Amino acid sequence: QVQLQESGGGSVQAGGSLRLSCATSRYTYSAYCMGWFRQAPGKEREGVASIYTGGGGSYYADSVKGRFTISQDNAKNTLYLQMNSLKPEDTAMYYCVAERTRGSWPGQQCQPHDWGQGTQVTVSS
Repeated sequence: QVQLQESGGGSVQAGGSLRLSCATSRYTYSAYCMGWFRQAPGKEREGVASIYTGGGGSYYADSVKGRFTISQDNAKNTLYLQMNSLKPEDTAMYYCVAERTRGSWPGQQCQPHDWGQGTQVTVSS
């Protein structure tokens, strides 16, 4: 019923770029909010970027603003995260998330109900 499948992670040098993809079912893709969270070793999970289905726009964490871009392809039911100018502190497991019903509001990250399995991003100095 709920399908969130991340891909596109890998190892890059600082300053490099990666594009993460999240393939979903049509049911999951119709969620109120979709986005990306990440968790680095020894740290709590944090919201990276979120996008609202109902026209509320996108929201980015301050740490990635200007470097990361969230987007979606409705025909493919796929969410993307373009990551440019990567830094070692971006190293983390990245998770695609979906918020089925309204708990968050534009200007916030999604409040996820559903999580993918994650894709690893490693940025070396």
